[in-house]
Amino acid sequence: MNTNPTKNMNIENTKAQMRKGVLEFCILSTLSEKELYPTEIIVRMKDACLVVVEGTLYPLLTRLKNMGLLTYRWEESTSGPPRKYYRLTEVGVQFLGELQTSWDDLVKAVHSVTNPKP
Repeated sequence: MNTNPTKNMNIENTKAQMRKGVLEFCILSTLSEKELYPTEIIVRMKDACLVVVEGTLYPLLTRLKNMGLLTYRWEESTSGPPRKYYRLTEVGVQFLGELQTSWDDLVKAVHSVTNPKP
């Protein structure tokens, strides 16, 4: 009989779900600093240990654009095809502000549950 409950759980799946839940927030936060080319977004996420691949990023950027949170512009490149640079819209800035408030509240609540005072 297996008495180790974590052996039957897939911790990597749980961690992936947690990262997925905050990815949109992190991408919007990154784009609040300046407009970025998708490859730059991937590098920033990787630097923060939030691994995201093009197959995940591009559909997410399209969805955020369709929601009116992002816009983009094309820029010619000397080393290949034109590049699409994304930035937040005014609606995106407001949405990010609401996400930031929700995130702060969530962090506070989770911290109070996971680190109870004696």
